[in-house]
Amino acid sequence: MVTDDSLLPSVRAGFEISQDRLHDWLAAHISDYHGPLAIRQFSGGQSNPTYLLQTAAAQYVLRRKPPGNLLASAHAVDREFRVLRALSAYPVPVPRVFALCEDPAVIGTSFYVMEHVSGRIFWDSTFPELGRQERAAYFEAMSAALASLHNIDYRAAGLEDFGRAEGYVARQVSRWAKQYLADSDAGRIAAMDRLVDWLPEHVPQTGPISIVHGDYRCDNLVFHPTEPRLLAILDWELATIGDPLADFAYHLMIYRLPALAIPGLVGVDLRARGIPSERDYIAAYCRRTGRDSLPDLDVY
Repeated sequence: MVTDDSLLPSVRAGFEISQDRLHDWLAAHISDYHGPLAIRQFSGGQSNPTYLLQTAAAQYVLRRKPPGNLLASAHAVDREFRVLRALSAYPVPVPRVFALCEDPAVIGTSFYVMEHVSGRIFWDSTFPELGRQERAAYFEAMSAALASLHNIDYRAAGLEDFGRAEGYVARQVSRWAKQYLADSDAGRIAAMDRLVDWLPEHVPQTGPISIVHGDYRCDNLVFHPTEPRLLAILDWELATIGDPLADFAYHLMIYRLPALAIPGLVGVDLRARGIPSERDYIAAYCRRTGRDSLPDLDVY
């Protein structure tokens, strides 16, 4: 669902797109596209700027690399396009992708175009817009979609070379520890210092490997306008091949964060709001992925 507060009144300076060149490209690559074309920019998605493309008959979404000098491995919209196209063959709710453009002559950077999925996005993990009797079904839908993603054989999906299968958690720990230690201006937290020392020695042994989303949370999900049905998972820029338990634990952090962060669920009366407990939510994920439990969950 496109809302006024999700779109900017105009495209940001420096992020403009040539309407004529984009129109010509769309006409050549999307069979049922017909102009004229209107372009608006979404307020979110600033890592990879995101635009709403509107015609009289249809709406599309364009995701592009931002302009400017970038790290070679950053803002890889081609990877987003690839994983979305691969997942279209599976029962995972993703937007349909139409085409990828890697010719900078069109709008200045690489981009891809996908369908616009109309629905509801919840920015608060307590789902305050819903009634008590509704919330459990929405949490079930979130769990089911992530489990479906993790159950896919990434090799069969053609994504065997989409990431380094081994050592995913160890690489994440190393990367973020280095960033923490390098940021001298941020100061130091004693508990974090201990964690940085402890984690590398307690990284879980690599278990099952799957496609991971990398940023699975409610504000990256589009639900049906009136039903507890998930229509699309958005923002795949961190997707790779890795440890599904790390992906699930990142999502599960809503249960460990205070209400002022994200916001999380610490301090929230879950039963009063009809939200499943962390234990029940974990059990639902385990049931859908064929696990008895989640080993090393606290480490994750």
